[in-house]
Amino acid sequence: MAERLGIPHHRLDTLAVDEDASVARFQREARADIAAITARGLHAIVVGGSGLYHRALLDRFEFPPTDPAVRAALEARGEDEGPGVLYRELAAADPEAASSIGPANTKRLVRALEVIHLTGKPFSSGLPRHEYEVPAIQIGLDVDHAILDPRIDARVEAMWEQGLVDEVRTLEGHGLRDGVTARRAVGYAETLRYLDGELDAEATRALIAQHTRRLARKQRQWFRPDPRVAWIAGPVDPSDVARAAADAIAVATGHAR
Repeated sequence: MAERLGIPHHRLDTLAVDEDASVARFQREARADIAAITARGLHAIVVGGSGLYHRALLDRFEFPPTDPAVRAALEARGEDEGPGVLYRELAAADPEAASSIGPANTKRLVRALEVIHLTGKPFSSGLPRHEYEVPAIQIGLDVDHAILDPRIDARVEAMWEQGLVDEVRTLEGHGLRDGVTARRAVGYAETLRYLDGELDAEATRALIAQHTRRLARKQRQWFRPDPRVAWIAGPVDPSDVARAAADAIAVATGHAR
């Protein structure tokens, strides 16, 4: 809480660990937050996170139908046969979607195959386009992997030292293993394997760092093609980033000197 510096934050601590996250619910509730902030004469700052959720929030994006039975059957296959089977099936049906999602994101593979099954159309045809529903100025921080990767390693070590294992053990009692979203989250998924005796501490930390680096690269791949993003390259000092972001906002709003 101290790190929030008294600034109101939204969309944090909204789900129990046994609830599944829904991009449609996030879109609805986060847009309501933005509307309320705007109505107070203020500006919302969106910080992300998942590229899909970010785009669903800001861009025109309608959600295709869902069927709990179809989804459950696909999830069961993912659990029993592994995500690789789902990925190969998606690659055959919709190569663009498979390339975008990758072979490790079981949840999104399931969703893509569910949509194809229900609509008969490629999942990629329904992905959001670069067209705002909620107008925004987008700023991306482009940090070289030589700088980013050691910071990820240090972050994982800090998480471990500050009680990640105890946190996961406690959350088990609140239904963590029953939550499709939470139990697969980077950090939780690997620590559950540690508690099950599959991994030792060193291997667990290494795997969390590896999966976090993979996530960072996927974020870069997601946002890089968006021509609306103003990229800040190079600086990592917070004051340098703040000045560069202010300059980007000034240019976007026509107030550059």
